[in-house]
Amino acid sequence: MVRIIDYKQHETAVGKTFYSLILQGGIAMVKSKETGMYYATSHNASITSTFDEATCKSLIGNEMPGSVAKVNCTPFEYVVPNTGEVLMLESRWVYQPEEVSHEQAVFEGHTEKPITQDSF
Repeated sequence: MVRIIDYKQHETAVGKTFYSLILQGGIAMVKSKETGMYYATSHNASITSTFDEATCKSLIGNEMPGSVAKVNCTPFEYVVPNTGEVLMLESRWVYQPEEVSHEQAVFEGHTEKPITQDSF
């Protein structure tokens, strides 16, 4: 499960406003490279939305099925806000919807292709 913890306003190149939802994944245990000790953390991801600001605000605290996962991407520069340090990153955290089993898809009507005898 992920929890909606915030939202952020953005503007397109043509000046249109839209909002993204900030999602927080579950607890993760990470081992410190410096001390070798474990600490608890969680990872955040952002997804764009078609919602207005009032709707985004009302969604804070809601949970959705899925997780926040680390995926590889084209390398990009990231500036650490507190220190100004520039890092080269090759991965990012993204929202991954919960996988739907074949049985769930059939019984909940989420199948995209017709079910045939070969499906079983």
